[in-house]
Amino acid sequence: MIHPQNELKTHYSFSDFLFYICLLSVPFVTAVLAIVKNSVWWTIVFIGIGVGVTVLILRFYCSHCPHYTREGKILKCIFFWGLPKFFNKRPGKLDVTDKIVTFSATIVLLVFPLYWLQMELGLLIIYILSLIGVGAAIYRNECERCIYFECPMNKVPETITKT
Repeated sequence: MIHPQNELKTHYSFSDFLFYICLLSVPFVTAVLAIVKNSVWWTIVFIGIGVGVTVLILRFYCSHCPHYTREGKILKCIFFWGLPKFFNKRPGKLDVTDKIVTFSATIVLLVFPLYWLQMELGLLIIYILSLIGVGAAIYRNECERCIYFECPMNKVPETITKT
């Protein structure tokens, strides 16, 4: 992914999506491996939580983003490629409810597997390091070029957002 760091990222490519999905698959698969070793039932619950969190994030966070609110019925972003836009577009800032739901849902997804991961020290280390890597990659490659200026994590310089 060679992009000038001062250009805004107005569109994503399928390769951008694959890059982030591969990164995100590491903590997810690590969590599944730790849970399934002890319980298939709890693995199904975890996957269900993942689906539920995805729906909540799409509804309460993504529906505000310009990649979601632009024309077209199919989403093309770094996390959701080819999904229909199920929810109404809501351009603009996140309200308090949006922030609470998005943050809480993400925390539930990240904390849920820790019970099983703490039983497997190697998997726990991989889980934590891979989450740090995902966060660092997003922050490093996306936040300074993000076109969703109202995002709480946006780091685009004010000189660009005001134009």
